[in-house]
Amino acid sequence: FSAGQFAPESAGGRRGPPLQPQRPKSIFLSISCDASRSCDSPECSLAIPQNGVTPDWEKKVIEYFKEKLKENNAPKWVPSLNEVPLHYLKPNSFVKFRCMIQDMFDPEFYMGVYETVNRNTKARVLHFGKYRDIAECGPQQEVDLNSPRTTTLERQTFYCVPVPGESVRHKRSYEDDEDMDLQPNKQKDQHAGPRQAGNVGGLQWCGEPKRLETEASTGQQLNSLNLSSPFDLNFPLPGEKGPACLVKVYEDWDCFKVNDVLELYGVLSVDPVLSVLSSEERDASLLLDPMECADTAEEQRVHSPPASLVPRIHVVLAQKLQHINPLLPACLNKEESKTFVSSFMSELSPVRAELLGFLTHALLGDSLAAEYLILHLISTVYTRRDVLPLGKFTVNLSGCPRNNTFTEHLYRIIQHLVPAMTIENMNHLKFIPHKDYVANRLVSGLLQLPSNTSLVIDETLLEQGQLDTPGVHNVTALSNLITWQKVDYDFSYHQMEFPCNINVLVTSEGRSLLPADCQIHLQPQLVPPNMEEYMSSLLSAVLPSLLNKFRIYLTLLRFLDYSISDEITKAVEDDFVEMRKNDPQRITADDLHQLLIVARFLSLSAGQTTLSRERWLRAKQLESLRRTRLQQQKCVNGNEL
Repeated sequence: FSAGQFAPESAGGRRGPPLQPQRPKSIFLSISCDASRSCDSPECSLAIPQNGVTPDWEKKVIEYFKEKLKENNAPKWVPSLNEVPLHYLKPNSFVKFRCMIQDMFDPEFYMGVYETVNRNTKARVLHFGKYRDIAECGPQQEVDLNSPRTTTLERQTFYCVPVPGESVRHKRSYEDDEDMDLQPNKQKDQHAGPRQAGNVGGLQWCGEPKRLETEASTGQQLNSLNLSSPFDLNFPLPGEKGPACLVKVYEDWDCFKVNDVLELYGVLSVDPVLSVLSSEERDASLLLDPMECADTAEEQRVHSPPASLVPRIHVVLAQKLQHINPLLPACLNKEESKTFVSSFMSELSPVRAELLGFLTHALLGDSLAAEYLILHLISTVYTRRDVLPLGKFTVNLSGCPRNNTFTEHLYRIIQHLVPAMTIENMNHLKFIPHKDYVANRLVSGLLQLPSNTSLVIDETLLEQGQLDTPGVHNVTALSNLITWQKVDYDFSYHQMEFPCNINVLVTSEGRSLLPADCQIHLQPQLVPPNMEEYMSSLLSAVLPSLLNKFRIYLTLLRFLDYSISDEITKAVEDDFVEMRKNDPQRITADDLHQLLIVARFLSLSAGQTTLSRERWLRAKQLESLRRTRLQQQKCVNGNEL
């Protein structure tokens, strides 16, 4: 095991140093037999034939599920932990989970093959231990721990959370909503009894009896486990919902790293015995000499939480996702995705025109700001040159009114288009993830985000006054994120760089206190008497089918290749030399870089993967208009901008 798998690749392509020595733990398969099943039962499918272990059985399992999931709409029929409440899912059922790796725990040993003995007949049966936590054996059987046929294997455990800031839900098309009532939801409806309502201590509730019963039993379970405080699910963003899972990976775990977004298919494990065993381990650790105890009680509490709160998934298939937009094929590079891409590209021009009009209305009639917002939303870091991330395009939208709900509604509109989150406070939130050595886990922070997340920083809502120490650190972290597209995670004794790819939009009244690649000053052409009513009517006027096209547009264009021909390169160079001659004091190499970035995303926004003379001239025109507007505002307000 290499702890380097935890660390992301550095800008130079090499993995970072190990975070800490990793010690495999021999804690599973837990020897708590489920005697409710007989080994000759059809459900006991992992008993090994008498002629011994079949060497290819594991490959056959994976191939079987791969083929099944290729069948028409098969992935839709697999229950999803993102959409179906845990208590509606059967234990040991096949499920899927779309998630982000928040932390990587130590690897663990488990009994890959174990032997049971019938206490009466002394008959012996071999079992596979893969894809499960608890050993199964029939009536009158027990596990022979001393069997020479026992095989110990290793697996890796990831702590996974729902994708932070995910705003586009798993629906292929809005028109198909009537057909999207998939089996998991039907299962949910079948299990749900009549809804109940009530009022306790001033708190109103309305929900299914089974949900209430489950939550009550969960609370009792927490009390029985002597947990001094509610279990922290360690979500990066406050207020996030959905399950966190302990994900057990058996193959190719070196391919994954922290903050990767995955779609997992595997076996759900929620055996209550896991919670009891966790409690017993904690109690036992209290009796040991602290110097001899390898794990603290807090570490055990974090790494072995109740299965009702943090279910386990034993991964059969895992796919790293390029994006989390369910309206597109999961992998855009595959041959079968080319038809989808070419079909959408053929109607790109009207979609762009509609999106430009929509965002122009959202920006109160400012079409220039809408053009730059489109470029911002499709921007992405396409490569890194030494430590410089190329392709980042942080926009500062200045001129936003203070004490107005405009920025809040603008954020909500962006949230309808891309996965997004907002920051309104610098002092009271934890931005940087840090290592908790007592619990041996990575404590999440606000900036632990997956690639292609849109981050909106609303400076119009920041309270006036000085930043305290955490606030200063947070501003520094944001500045590093914007400038270098990296977040320095805090490991107490050192910091570790985690490269990222986050689009940052800063809304402010004057010029932002944060760095930005591009500042565009808002010039509203209309002032709605009721901002909330105006923005709500704008959203409701857009057909759901068109909104889905906007979402596809903004996701797809990030992944298009782009190039500049030698002929256009020469023309750009000559043009820049001429610009320097005409205005040597104001035109710099940074201006050329800015023009090339604007031209790149302007071309991609029109579906063109090479730079044309026409798009280069349009980029120059946009930049000239933007600069003129800033200069005019500076003349009006002095040095504010």
